[in-house]
Amino acid sequence: MSHKITGKEVGSTGYGLMGLTWRPQPPPVEQSFAAMKAALSSGANFWNGGELYGTPERNSLHLLNEYFTKYPEDAEKVVISIKGGLKKGEMAPDGSEANVRRSIDECLNVLDGKKFLDVFECARVDPKTPIEITIRAMAKYVEEGKLGGISLSECSENSIRRAAKVHKISAVEVEFSLWATDILENGIAKACYELGIPVTGQIKSPDDIPEGDFRKYQPRFQPDVWEKNMELVRDIEKIAKKKGCTSGQVAIAWVKAQNGKPGMPEIIPIPGASHEDRVKENMVDVDLSKDDLAEIDAILKDATIIGGRYGGHAAALCNGDSPELKE
Repeated sequence: MSHKITGKEVGSTGYGLMGLTWRPQPPPVEQSFAAMKAALSSGANFWNGGELYGTPERNSLHLLNEYFTKYPEDAEKVVISIKGGLKKGEMAPDGSEANVRRSIDECLNVLDGKKFLDVFECARVDPKTPIEITIRAMAKYVEEGKLGGISLSECSENSIRRAAKVHKISAVEVEFSLWATDILENGIAKACYELGIPVTGQIKSPDDIPEGDFRKYQPRFQPDVWEKNMELVRDIEKIAKKKGCTSGQVAIAWVKAQNGKPGMPEIIPIPGASHEDRVKENMVDVDLSKDDLAEIDAILKDATIIGGRYGGHAAALCNGDSPELKE
């Protein structure tokens, strides 16, 4: 099954670039290039990166510049979505027109024409700036032909509906996995279905947590709740063993199986991986039967995930909303 984002066809599974630049010891460039090539050759041509995935001096944009400098023939084959919109050098949202322009301009400057900026999204909704102002700032770049489309990230149902009144929204990026099914209950999936907006779902599991990764400090991965939360993983591993595949492949297949269900929007999982072999593993399509899906649904119904996806200030910015626009 293929999808379209900003009018361009993308595969049923995307590719997350975060781990290639945002970790204490990023992989060598050659290793990253091999992983990126493997993703593209496997049909994962929708790549998700970020201005915040690293430092202002070294993030997804720099890696993409280098990749498309070496492989210019791939530029038209790949659709990139870049998260930005934070205060420069800070993990704090700033959806003001000035900062949105700064962020997009910086992305364009780093890409340096090697790759068109297909999609841009603010990484979080600014709780101090009406989302209409943020979307209008991005829309100007679309109108000028400098940007292909606008996406939203970690937003609320209300944010989606308000943003869509200002400009067409190309995608909504939120975590959607066996560990995080919130969008089925909080109105996000419903809004995206009604408005015809694809959901690009971040895929996370405990198997993907390297030493030193920031997710080690998330509430759901702490020692006091780890064993309880691992019960879900062990249940999924049993299904994977019966299917002769990995638990990660089952997790991705379950997300993709939500496509076409009544009231569900198009969903594109975007797993990340920094090794070529792991990328290829993620791209293997596993067929889940009706019985498999029913078994997983029963597991999820009984499962209780303890702890949020983020702690502290970051938690307050998930499913974010902004003040009403007063004009």
